[in-house]
Amino acid sequence: MKAIVHVTLKPGVLDPQGKAIGHALDTLGFSGVGEVRQGKVIEIDLDETDAAKAQATVKSMCEKLLANTVIENYAIRVEA
Repeated sequence: MKAIVHVTLKPGVLDPQGKAIGHALDTLGFSGVGEVRQGKVIEIDLDETDAAKAQATVKSMCEKLLANTVIENYAIRVEA
């Protein structure tokens, strides 16, 4: 199975990298772009056949390592 984890900053947390991306887009002529928030995507191949177990395992990974849950949210998608 494959798990895909999207990690993003929580609302209200400053995102200087997102601001820099937004400024660069404006400089390149892409007008009309509002706020830009930057995140990360993590793909994990798992030796698991049970989707519920895979989801629980990846949730534990996120809570312990992949996301700083004080300032970040995460979403998990498990694919067969």
